[in-house]
Amino acid sequence: MSETVTLGDELTVSALGFGAMALTPVYGEVDDDVSLATLHHGVDLGVTFIDTANVYGGGANERLIARLLADRRDEVTLATKFGITGIPADRATGKFSARGDAPYVRQSIDESLTRLNTDVVDLYYMHRRDLTVPIEETVGAMAELVAAGKVRHLGLSEVTADELRAAVAVHPIAAVQSEWSIWSRDVEANVVPAAAELGVGFVPYSPLGRGFLTGTVRSAADLGSESDFRRGMPRFSGGALEANLAVVDVIRAVADQREATPAQVALAWLRYRADELGVAAAPIPGTRRAARVEENFDSLDVALTDGQLAALDAAGAAVSGHRFNDLTWVSAGRE
Repeated sequence: MSETVTLGDELTVSALGFGAMALTPVYGEVDDDVSLATLHHGVDLGVTFIDTANVYGGGANERLIARLLADRRDEVTLATKFGITGIPADRATGKFSARGDAPYVRQSIDESLTRLNTDVVDLYYMHRRDLTVPIEETVGAMAELVAAGKVRHLGLSEVTADELRAAVAVHPIAAVQSEWSIWSRDVEANVVPAAAELGVGFVPYSPLGRGFLTGTVRSAADLGSESDFRRGMPRFSGGALEANLAVVDVIRAVADQREATPAQVALAWLRYRADELGVAAAPIPGTRRAARVEENFDSLDVALTDGQLAALDAAGAAVSGHRFNDLTWVSAGRE
């Protein structure tokens, strides 16, 4: 498989990216030196599309990425985000807020550039929609950053098809970022087709299902202290959890047939699904371990048969529960 993908606005990125939120304390304590080694290993492999955000670790994640960029800025396609506000305790309980006003957009990029110790961000996302501000105002302010040379390309996270259309009318959009996996397929109804029609790329986050394929969620008992981020999400509650864990069995069966790992099969399925829907996609799985980065990267070489794709599609269609407790926070709640 090609190791690069061209998203919208002629932005070419590695076919598999890295979601750096995994290198924050959301899923437990982290060691920055180990995290930095993981990042370096990824870039060595060709995983050069690095995704962070100003809110991850209260800015600490961007400062960590700065340590990578100090030696390898020219090798990295750097994405960061603005827009989510509030304190970590708010996010743990599912209570979020967002800002998209023009002064905040301008303030946020300057703060991010300082933390990242770089002059320009390759891809700058609106992390979440501020429903009190017209999206045209937010994207207009982002477009000013492109004109000023602080940003090269624009992206939007968790927007609806209509919001995407309104944004593209203001400035070219390189990518939409949204959760998309065999467990999370709501974006296939409207957002992905709109992106394909408009020539906008797609960057799926949590492509491995928020713990289903990383071994951290095998039963309700696993939703302990390290999983505050998941607790309360409908897909991890009650009978939905057991139903969704059954999807893992199907993925494992296909993995055995392909002599691959379940994570590689899930990423390969997403690659095939994006091709079928006509959208250029670069998933950004996150991990703390260098070996996992390598495993995920090798998914680019995994081929699936029509029968295996059909089995995986059927398993995904049987997923139970929404992907977030407050659906207005993601595109599915506003479509």
